[in-house]
Amino acid sequence: MNRHPYYPKALALGGISLVGMGCYFLFLRPPLLPEDARYVGTTLPALQAAVPGLGRWLQKVFWVMGGYMAATGLLTFYVSLSSFRSRRPGAFPVVALAGFSSIGWMTAVNFLLDSDFKWLLAGLTLPWMAALVLYRIEK
Repeated sequence: MNRHPYYPKALALGGISLVGMGCYFLFLRPPLLPEDARYVGTTLPALQAAVPGLGRWLQKVFWVMGGYMAATGLLTFYVSLSSFRSRRPGAFPVVALAGFSSIGWMTAVNFLLDSDFKWLLAGLTLPWMAALVLYRIEK
């Protein structure tokens, strides 16, 4: 077995990127972005006037979402250095399903929404996909 395989490092990078996204949602993301209003066919001021408490509610939703992202990233980072690195049985399918249901699904939905951030998110899926490919080709 390769003493310094790349697949755990790629997955660790994927985990770190999820922690970073979680921190963005926890601390920096505004409740409404211009793309949100654009998607529903209105303006931010009109949306805020129509639903005055929406911003306060969404901020709390994003705090929860950010916490889950950061937690997923921390767990992914740990798995990359433990069971994934040691090729424990079941590690590959769990990592694949976790990636597809977290960053993969978020990216797909952002493409459906035609988000301004869709390509950034697509780039953040690359370490996860690279980890899976490298896991299969590195022995």
